[in-house]
Amino acid sequence: MQKTVQLSEQEATLRQFLLDVSEYIGTLDGCSRPVLRFTGGWVRDKLLGTGSKDIDIGIDCMTGFKFGTLMNQYLEQPEAQAKYPNSVLGKLAKIAANPEKSKHLETVTTKIMGLEIDLVNLRKETYTEESRNPQMEFGTPEDDALRRDATVNALFYNLDKSEVEDFTGRGLEDMKRGVLKTPLSPYQTFKDDPLRVLRAVRFASRLGYRIDEEDEQAMGDGGIRDALKLKITRERVGIEVTKMLKGPNQHQALQLIDRLGLYHTIFTDFGSDLSESAKTDSWRRAYDQARAFDQGESKGNSSDHTMDVIKSILFRNPDDVYHMWLLCAFVPWARALPPAPTKTKGKASLTPAATAAREGIKADNNTVKLIDSAVMHLDDVIRIKDATSNEIPETTSPLKRKRVLTTREAQGMAIRHWGPSWRSSVMYAILTQITELPIEDHPELLKHYATWLSTLKDLDLLETYQLKPLVTGDKLAKALEEKPGKWMSKALEMVIAWQLRNPDETNPDAAISEVMSRKKDLGLG
Repeated sequence: MQKTVQLSEQEATLRQFLLDVSEYIGTLDGCSRPVLRFTGGWVRDKLLGTGSKDIDIGIDCMTGFKFGTLMNQYLEQPEAQAKYPNSVLGKLAKIAANPEKSKHLETVTTKIMGLEIDLVNLRKETYTEESRNPQMEFGTPEDDALRRDATVNALFYNLDKSEVEDFTGRGLEDMKRGVLKTPLSPYQTFKDDPLRVLRAVRFASRLGYRIDEEDEQAMGDGGIRDALKLKITRERVGIEVTKMLKGPNQHQALQLIDRLGLYHTIFTDFGSDLSESAKTDSWRRAYDQARAFDQGESKGNSSDHTMDVIKSILFRNPDDVYHMWLLCAFVPWARALPPAPTKTKGKASLTPAATAAREGIKADNNTVKLIDSAVMHLDDVIRIKDATSNEIPETTSPLKRKRVLTTREAQGMAIRHWGPSWRSSVMYAILTQITELPIEDHPELLKHYATWLSTLKDLDLLETYQLKPLVTGDKLAKALEEKPGKWMSKALEMVIAWQLRNPDETNPDAAISEVMSRKKDLGLG
């Protein structure tokens, strides 16, 4: 591959500015002129033809904090103010020190000319058995390149020479071949910092690269998996997983996790007896189907029309697609039996899947709720879908007012019960059933879901969870001559059910009459 890159006008101006700062520093007593390099991801992305607004700048003879301080000093000089207009200087953010935990080698994060800049000295790292936080010291360009997680991430752009430097000796070749490879021994590299295992998965899926065979063997090693459990906080694991699931090739990321036996190291709750309850035997079917939805492919004999119907109803925006991939990651937990029922402060225990999300990747509350809801409603979704598609005989619920599952009322009330995330719950049910049924049955399964979803659309039920009662609780209390109480919530549900049975009715008096006729059901006289 080429050893030169074409800088944009913005990047060229930044390069010249930094060289001017370097020249100025070289004139100061006791200071050597620093050699500056753009490092890491910016160089990789530039060679791949994609831009980046984040640039790490490696400095060979001083900390980032010292360079940043002297850069501010340079900007106070008359020649600097004459050369760089106020529009450029105005975009220079205040420099703040950001000491590293280890050895407190100071770095600086700032903004120059609209670009996010990290200033950091070239360094050498030494690891201990107990931690992934290394002891750091000043290093050579070779030291800095060899400490990195992959050869394609270890390329530098020398600002003086205007050329790419490959101190590992294979970064450019690996990029040409589309291979992700550690600069040093993969086993030692991953043992020193096991987070690099997840970063390798993320970069391979992001770049569409294959991981070197020796590296893959090390990533799947039991000792490395144990180190990943012990050395890496679950918050850091969660950050990497989120980046994978929001990346361009989520399928490859999940496939690698599956193939390398990393699932129970990532998506699990180590403090629970259920940590090994997730079943990954047929998980591949789920992420294969998710890819088919995401990329618009048909699976088996299912028609493009079937896929289009499902996608058009379940995917409203990119968040819905992301939620599909997120839920796909927890399909192996779908049938895990929950622990003995307990309640904490009035709240029911989470499903094992939601617990694995909360503890395994430190998912936020909204994510945990999304997963928990999908698992809790799984059987209900399947049951109502089956009834609509005639997979089972029509059944009725054991309530006093029996409702056939296929009625508009029953379907609408179900969606209200599932809530705003009902689409994600349906997608979770699809992916779960894909793993449970024979492959030859998948086309028919998808047709059934498409038929059901089309019915929901035709009945104008897709947004039923937002449906408001025609009357308020206070108006009902006044009409029934009753004091407000617990009965009101059930009465308002009666109003909603009546509205679902009578979608064209807008008269609140008719809704009130419905409730009055059923006072006994409310426990009222």
